[in-house]
Amino acid sequence: METTNKRTCLYDKHVALGALISPFGGFDMPIQYAGITEEHNAVREHVGVFDVSHMGEVTVKGKDAERYVQHIFTNDIAGAPVGKIYYGMMCYDNGGTVDDLLVYKMGENDFFLVINAANIDKDWEWMNAQKDGFDIELVNRSESYGQLAVQGPESEATVENVLGLECKELTFYTVKTIGDVIISRTGYTGEDGFEIYASHDFIRTCWDKLIEAGVQPCGLGCRDTLRFEVGLPLYGDELSAEISPVMAGLSIFVKLDKPEFIGREALLKQKTEGVARKLVGIELADKAIPRHGYKVVKDGQEIGEVTTGYRTISTGKSVCLALVDSQYAKLDTPVEIQIRKKTFPGKVVKKKFYDKHYKK
Repeated sequence: METTNKRTCLYDKHVALGALISPFGGFDMPIQYAGITEEHNAVREHVGVFDVSHMGEVTVKGKDAERYVQHIFTNDIAGAPVGKIYYGMMCYDNGGTVDDLLVYKMGENDFFLVINAANIDKDWEWMNAQKDGFDIELVNRSESYGQLAVQGPESEATVENVLGLECKELTFYTVKTIGDVIISRTGYTGEDGFEIYASHDFIRTCWDKLIEAGVQPCGLGCRDTLRFEVGLPLYGDELSAEISPVMAGLSIFVKLDKPEFIGREALLKQKTEGVARKLVGIELADKAIPRHGYKVVKDGQEIGEVTTGYRTISTGKSVCLALVDSQYAKLDTPVEIQIRKKTFPGKVVKKKFYDKHYKK
């Protein structure tokens, strides 16, 4: 059956490598090649490469570029140095999350925004609706760029030696350009890692070089297990129009001392008065695996639901992230997860199930 999903510039290369392809965010994407565990361990121990060309990119340029980004973004980029990257959210007036994103400061009055694949059209429409009164040029560049994420403790050596791209001087959450190529050091895996944004042809060439050099191709399956272990959110699971950054425990990226941004009043109220539900980590005593949507139960009453759950590859524990009624969010609170017709005991733990290894 012919798919109506989009395909990245590397789609034929995934097929040639025998990847398991599945729909994600409106794209046909590789879920795994050798297997999720093998790919996960390659990133934790050595290096792996992901095709993340499905992600969206929007540029904001012009006299009011900084003022506009400040208006739509929860983090504070006032006076940011060129080359710095910020993580944060765009929120609705009621505090719900439009999307979480990265803001790259490429130059004075020049910003590069990286948004989630599934939200490109929605975000683009929303960003355009907010630009009245700002002297800016807003351009959706999502179709122009391919993107690779090279992740793992050997990523720096791999990017330098295999791709010939100088990246040593980049520190955590910084960006530089080499000609038309944008290279940043953020990582969504909990390991040191680089993102390369470039033309489709250049990305295809880089991919071939990396695969020929023996770098493990990695699918979205292990991208999810890796980000989950270190407590990083995925839009649609831990953040959504119904789940605010405050509920998700991401208040550090919401700068309420900023005088103004969309959603500020609602988020300030949530921070001051508290929220009905909070995102927590839960560890099960059993080997049963909690999955997205499973109910969290306390004394026979439903108190929340699982957003993401796995038996973690790095630690071998059955854990999940879950949104629960706030009175049960305290560490060590005993709770149960309903898996099919049985309930399994567990307790509230920290949301980070594995320590990050970023190069600061």
